[in-house]
Amino acid sequence: MNVKSFLALGSNIGDSKGYLQTAIEQLRQVPGIASLTSSSLYRTPPWGKLDQPDFYNCVVEVTTSLTPHQLLAACQQIETQLHRQRNEVWGPRTLDIDIIWYDNQAICTPDLIIPHPYLYQRAFVLVPLAEIATDFQCACNRLASEDIQTIQQESW
Repeated sequence: MNVKSFLALGSNIGDSKGYLQTAIEQLRQVPGIASLTSSSLYRTPPWGKLDQPDFYNCVVEVTTSLTPHQLLAACQQIETQLHRQRNEVWGPRTLDIDIIWYDNQAICTPDLIIPHPYLYQRAFVLVPLAEIATDFQCACNRLASEDIQTIQQESW
């Protein structure tokens, strides 16, 4: 059975645009991902840890037969192939792929929390998400585009 999932991708080290484009192409090749739609790339200020370069971000919608943990493993494999180092929380990275939503499921395990706990606080996720999924319902049955306007921490 295929389900819909959204992934947030970000990069701020090296050829960030190239890393994102390569990651999207690699996601298209993952067995169990039937289709993929990508937002535009957005250049955004860092979030959480501010003393680092700006990021390039996008969101992709995938239709997949993978379980959430299988999808996580595929994302982490792509991160590793593209030289992701996990040195500090919210620190610089060649590539980060987060599962932000999976088939309207709530998952809370030590290695995976869905929906992503910061989804509703991050314009760098909500803006590209609203671009490709205008009817996506976020918290309290609000559209992603409505949640964008409530974010106070970020300036675009």
